[in-house]
Amino acid sequence: MTEIVVGDIGGTNARFAIAQVGDGRVVELGEPVTLKCADYASLALAWEAFARRIGRVALPRRAGLAIATPIQGDILKMTNNPWVIQPSQLASRLGLDDVLLVNDFGAIGHAVAQFGAGDLPHLCGPDQPLPEEGAITIVGPGTGLGAACLYRREGRYAVLATEGGHVDFAPLDGLEDKILAALRRRFRRVSVERIVSGPGLSNLYEVIAQMQGAPITCHDNRELWDKAMEGSDSIVSAALERFCLSLGAVAGDLALAHGAKGVVIAGGLGQRLAGRLRHSGFADRFVAKGRFESMMSDIPVKIVAHPQPGLFGAAGAYATRMQHEA
Repeated sequence: MTEIVVGDIGGTNARFAIAQVGDGRVVELGEPVTLKCADYASLALAWEAFARRIGRVALPRRAGLAIATPIQGDILKMTNNPWVIQPSQLASRLGLDDVLLVNDFGAIGHAVAQFGAGDLPHLCGPDQPLPEEGAITIVGPGTGLGAACLYRREGRYAVLATEGGHVDFAPLDGLEDKILAALRRRFRRVSVERIVSGPGLSNLYEVIAQMQGAPITCHDNRELWDKAMEGSDSIVSAALERFCLSLGAVAGDLALAHGAKGVVIAGGLGQRLAGRLRHSGFADRFVAKGRFESMMSDIPVKIVAHPQPGLFGAAGAYATRMQHEA
């Protein structure tokens, strides 16, 4: 077995843990430490804080890090986080001999590939396991909207990280036509992430409130999500239902684009919304693809229940690379 540090660096939080990997698998994932990105000026400072938090003078000199940005070039600028990461300098700055960087939803793909059935409870569609052969679409809302494609063949797998969350928002009814028109006045381009993400709920709430001539009484996104889960405000509830509808639509669109035989909903908000999604319009929008409705109805949709899929996936990605290089 090999001991490594794993990290899951998102727009809001940076999570770290010590993991044991071997034979291409995650053997053990240690207790995670979650740090607020806004409290630290750089990844290196958060790294040092993690070491202090777990009482380690020296951390393992190997690491797998999942980062919420495309892993391209030597300057990584995160979409929803002010940290700037330079891959060529990262190992020396963190005191590492080896570091693997993967896109955050690429890491989720590795996690899904190695999860047990208990980590992927059923959401909708046929209640059957994810396919052992073919493509699986992974999509999930959090600070942004992540997407990836997992492809399995002959006992092996590959993960394709994508930026599918940034495709254009496509309205599907008259209300969504009005939402799109309102958001176009705010943004140069309205991507799906402007609606299906943590901040997206605020966008929906404000637009729907204005349409109804109602006052905007909630300006804090965290408070808004709490109200949405409570169901105590009719305007907020309408925004949440529209959120669930749009998530179903985009999950179905990505499944079509990937030729997927299974879909997994991930992301911090995906877990929080698990119960709501089962009783929303998510499933109807997922299958509502015209001539392909019958095919979409045959796709099982699961939801991630593991508490730390990003960390698990970062460890899985490192373990898989080690096995391929052996």
